[in-house]
Amino acid sequence: MARPLIGRTVRRLRQEQQMTQQALAARLGISASYLNLIEHDQRGVTASLLIKLAETLRVDFSALSGTAERQLEAQLREIFAEPLLGADAVPEAEVAQLASASPAAARAVLALYRAWRVAHEDAGGIALPSGRRIQVPTEEVRDFFNEHANHFPALEAAAEALTAELGVRPAETNHAIAERLRGRHGLSVTVGPLDHALRRFDPATRSLALSEMLPRESRGFHMAFQLALLEARDAVEHVVEITPPSSPEAAALIRVGLLNYVAAALLMPYAPFLAAAHELRHDVDALAARFGVSFEQACQRLSSLQRPGARGVPFFFLRVDPAGNVSKRFSAAGFPFARFGGSCPRWVVHGALATPGSVRVQVAQLPDGATFLCFARAVIAPAAHWGEPPPVHVIAMGCDVAHAGDLVYADGLDLERAVVGIGLSCRLCDRPDCRSRAFPPLEHRLALDPLTTSASPYRFEARRDSKAS
Repeated sequence: MARPLIGRTVRRLRQEQQMTQQALAARLGISASYLNLIEHDQRGVTASLLIKLAETLRVDFSALSGTAERQLEAQLREIFAEPLLGADAVPEAEVAQLASASPAAARAVLALYRAWRVAHEDAGGIALPSGRRIQVPTEEVRDFFNEHANHFPALEAAAEALTAELGVRPAETNHAIAERLRGRHGLSVTVGPLDHALRRFDPATRSLALSEMLPRESRGFHMAFQLALLEARDAVEHVVEITPPSSPEAAALIRVGLLNYVAAALLMPYAPFLAAAHELRHDVDALAARFGVSFEQACQRLSSLQRPGARGVPFFFLRVDPAGNVSKRFSAAGFPFARFGGSCPRWVVHGALATPGSVRVQVAQLPDGATFLCFARAVIAPAAHWGEPPPVHVIAMGCDVAHAGDLVYADGLDLERAVVGIGLSCRLCDRPDCRSRAFPPLEHRLALDPLTTSASPYRFEARRDSKAS
């Protein structure tokens, strides 16, 4: 029987599991040099070695068939044949070499091509037959969580079952998780310097390394994430299978997001956290201290408390950087985030950057009259080394003003007189006299008058009814 040549598949699986050639060779009982020859398809694989590979890499025999690599090659050929790119023909050998020797780079090419297709098709107004527009993975992930109101009962149940087994108070959860990782899964957890990583798990040595740059609450979260990865994957896969993502990238991002959800539910169990939120009137600093988590982690958990019959205050959650790039957003409060472009400069989210570490509060009213009690804080993470700008993000939360009495942040505010008018974004806002406007609204004609300089950078005419003569 011919021995299969599966070298590039073995190399991909080994690299995905962050295992060195030496470590895999030792577990297979062969030399590292022989494994190197196998990975370069210069040696075949015997039946007994094939069984060992499947067991060691924890995959089915089908995963060793090379199907993924062949699919990657086919997708690359399709891309390089795209006439609109105007590229020179790429030889078959180079395509195969890219897919086998540099699979990560090949997948990056696929991601870039998909992003280009989305931009090209969106510019042409193309949508899927169902009416759903083609999306880049990050937008698909945001829509996925928003469609579920950032609440997943199956994951809550899985986390609660695990929490019951741990049997400890919230303040002791980190230690209990570390002990479970050691006792049940044979993992050693160490904290030390890590180059370009915050967390690294080595399946070969069963070791979980956490960066010494991580604060205590983040170390706890990464341990909880690792435990979720080991014990809640079936629950996560069930959620993903209900609405299959449109691409592997979107699926991977969704899985990570769901595992993060389980980790948060482990550290902040639903019922105790909801009870504490009511008791402390949603004072996020007090909640974070009680459960040993960060300000951001406590905020994000508050946005997920939407269990029927035991709902928390419906919040929106937003994380944005100083350049206005949104990296996370959830809205159980019905706040209508703009999908493209920046948000309103009058919104407290941007003012929070001026006072990092302090909570800023605002009663914000949209042009349609919807009013929200918002609070935001700029959070600065430590720099990796001297000279590197430290990462800065603004964490913002908000709820309908009708819930203001449930929040400590409303204390002392005159909710009617404190209202600040904001818009979704300058291009979508109809407010005529805004001094902070950066762009004119899209649906209005500019009113240009050289004889008058107004307070607003852009004057515009009132929108006329399209049916008017």
